[in-house]
Amino acid sequence: MAHALTHTHEVMKHLNQRGMPIVAILAVKFAVCVTNWATRYRTRQALKQLEAWQLRDVGLTPDQALSEASRVFWKL
Repeated sequence: MAHALTHTHEVMKHLNQRGMPIVAILAVKFAVCVTNWATRYRTRQALKQLEAWQLRDVGLTPDQALSEASRVFWKL
């Protein structure tokens, strides 16, 4: 996720340097935000579907996975 944030910063910097209208920049920021939310939501929902052995493979306990899956999508 840190890589995506770095990439987003680079895109925003590039758009600002090119003299993009503020509305276009805000639209891109909004699209990035919604995309991140959707990814976070799908990932958390997928955690609910994993078996205990799969969770162990990624270093989570079932309780940790349930806790993460129950978080709202807009929170990190």
